[in-house]
Amino acid sequence: MHETPDELHRLQDLLDTSLSRSTAHLRSIISGERTLTAGQLTRVLTGMCTLALATVTAKGEPRISGADGHFLHGTWHFGTARTAAKARHLAARPAISAAHLRGEDLGVFTHGAVEVLNPADGEPAADWPELLAYFQDFYGADAFDWDHDVVYYRLHPHWMTAYAADPASLDPAPSDHRG
Repeated sequence: MHETPDELHRLQDLLDTSLSRSTAHLRSIISGERTLTAGQLTRVLTGMCTLALATVTAKGEPRISGADGHFLHGTWHFGTARTAAKARHLAARPAISAAHLRGEDLGVFTHGAVEVLNPADGEPAADWPELLAYFQDFYGADAFDWDHDVVYYRLHPHWMTAYAADPASLDPAPSDHRG
């Protein structure tokens, strides 16, 4: 768990506010014991979690693709090749939706906009050195040319919900440490 008490509080506020603004249909599915608290969510979303990411083309057509997601400091972080279509989409239109699903047991749905953490030209995010160390430890320091091959993003959510069929039975993400 990488979250501070303040980050957990902000995440809980986001989860509560998002669910309260959701449709009656969604609230009938994600309610009571079938939702997760911020603390539960951060204990479950450890290591690498496969994300389905939805971006939009210049013509307004939706595109979905996968990415390695890392839930750090109460939000998703993910990377892709600088030459990937999703990188082009996000450079022009930073709005994104992300979903992490584990069968019928867990669903985490997020809408927001991305921030580039390591731009090809320009200043990286203030916490990029800390995040880079995490990613290099996870994938291996020599896995990529971290300055030229990959671009990393932080998803700033404006809406997020988390569904769990049985929160007490959830285990942390399977260990997929590649480093």
